[in-house]
Amino acid sequence: MSLLPKTRMPRTRRMINLEVRATERLSPTFLTVTLGGPELAHLEPMGHDQTVRLFFPRAGQERLRMPRRDSEAWMAEVLLMPKASRPWVRNYTIRRIRPRLGELDIEFALHGDSPASAWARGARPGDPAGVFDMGITYLPPEDAAWQLLVGDESALPAILAILDGAPASLTGDVFLEVPGKADFRTDLAVPEGVTVHWLARDGAAPGAAALDAVRRAEPRPGRGYVWAAGESRLATGVRRHLVRDRAVPKSDIAFHGYWRQGRPSPG
Repeated sequence: MSLLPKTRMPRTRRMINLEVRATERLSPTFLTVTLGGPELAHLEPMGHDQTVRLFFPRAGQERLRMPRRDSEAWMAEVLLMPKASRPWVRNYTIRRIRPRLGELDIEFALHGDSPASAWARGARPGDPAGVFDMGITYLPPEDAAWQLLVGDESALPAILAILDGAPASLTGDVFLEVPGKADFRTDLAVPEGVTVHWLARDGAAPGAAALDAVRRAEPRPGRGYVWAAGESRLATGVRRHLVRDRAVPKSDIAFHGYWRQGRPSPG
């Protein structure tokens, strides 16, 4: 079963060198890092869940060594680097982008002492970072009568970015599972026809609360579109339930396993 949804890629892309401009702690779990620099002019804003490969230095590295290849060959290039100079690479969604200021925000869900969490906590203005555009996977059909967006904390920035660009006519439900109530956002502006359901995990298994809420939700009539992401069992569980129990066509569901509990990201 594939966890790779359809993707719309940018027309052109290149490795982009940036630097940290600011950080902001949003809640116990979330921290925003603002990156900026003149090379951001080479990134095409696509909105929605626009994802980038984020490159950042390992602890002890004096500089960031970015790949030189502007294609998927960059992966081999990075793997051939000595570990002493190899950067960390992780996938993140652009939460906001401000082209005029040459800035973008990346919102981190902090998980223990993972490399990305440790870097984000310690990021200071002037620290180097880099991005490589990976496009968008949120591709709803024009005739969708409703939408269902589901995610845990790792997918929260993507879903909030999607809602930021949503038309006023959007109808549907959003289920957002976060570690605790202190991570709820109370200032969201969403279309009138969209209901946002905040779910506090409070120590339960990741994705369990969101999956249970989707199962209990009242079905909506007509063709819909579903975008689900987060811990892999949440993404696959939502798809399995909707296909088997709600007869939602597989083609109308985009699902993405961002992470898997108990398995660290490679690199």
